[in-house]
Amino acid sequence: MQVENKYIRFDWAVKRMLRDKANFAVLEGLVTVLLGEKIEITELLESEGNQNREDSKFNRVDIKAKNSKGEIIIVEVQLSRQLYYLQRMLYGVSKAITEHIQIGNKYDQVKKVYSINIIYFDLGKGNDYLYHGKTVFTGVHTGDNLEVNTKEADEIRMTTPENVFPEYYIIRVNEFNQMATTPIEEWLDYLKNNRIKDDTSTPGLQEAREKLLYMTMNDADRRAYDAHMDDIMVQNDVLDTAKLEGLEQGRAEGRAEGRAEGRAEGRAEGRAEGRAEGRAEGRAEGRAEGRAEGRAEGRAEGIKQTARKLKAMGLCIADIQEATGLSEDEISEL
Repeated sequence: MQVENKYIRFDWAVKRMLRDKANFAVLEGLVTVLLGEKIEITELLESEGNQNREDSKFNRVDIKAKNSKGEIIIVEVQLSRQLYYLQRMLYGVSKAITEHIQIGNKYDQVKKVYSINIIYFDLGKGNDYLYHGKTVFTGVHTGDNLEVNTKEADEIRMTTPENVFPEYYIIRVNEFNQMATTPIEEWLDYLKNNRIKDDTSTPGLQEAREKLLYMTMNDADRRAYDAHMDDIMVQNDVLDTAKLEGLEQGRAEGRAEGRAEGRAEGRAEGRAEGRAEGRAEGRAEGRAEGRAEGRAEGRAEGIKQTARKLKAMGLCIADIQEATGLSEDEISEL
């Protein structure tokens, strides 16, 4: 397989290479650029996403880190394709919090969580490639931000909810289409195009230039990586083809059935009324209603046929849902 890019895709590296403590600097760099302060990773936490298995479907990595103030924070990185992605983000953050606090501990042991979500698929509408969200409590009538009492170092101090509640970053890789001039843009250029500047000084990318070179991989890792890239190409092609086939098949069947039903209903109503005006109106209404119903039924049947093909090919229900819009129950009944 001919590889044009020098560097390994991040979604593969984060599951297979960046778990090694010797390679933590790459992930540290990404989080440092996003949060705007020096981050040091201390360990990868035990979680569903950190299962390093060939058949693992999760792309979630939980990281325990320290910021520039020496505070412990938990960083969650997600790369997986999910139909209900916002719910998946919330679930992942909740798991990160609850998995890493011992039963019986006080609530002051709950750590700040940063949810970093790197997505390589269409999430919805939006013109930016980077979105950031955090929790702020604002007065409905006064417009001021709420501050609450908290105990730190045996002193009662004031803090804001945003210092406790999770923060979310969504990186929409496919929406990045510009020259890389800032550190975060250089990271996006790598995430999307596998490009890293030779003279880069961006945190994490300097280390990536040394550790994520395709040509330095051993034969076994290179074969696994090539197979991963082939799987991505096949998956994307199958999903795109399924959408096009379902749409075209639905249109064709809808047009044929609509024309047939429209003619039949138009003739029947016209003869019953026995008048020229009635026949004309009947045909017109019949054709319109027949075409509409025919298109709807044709599209529905076309989508089901496409779902059957994807199911036979072994795609998971989540991917079939994304390609066809069918519910899990509808897919299971096919």
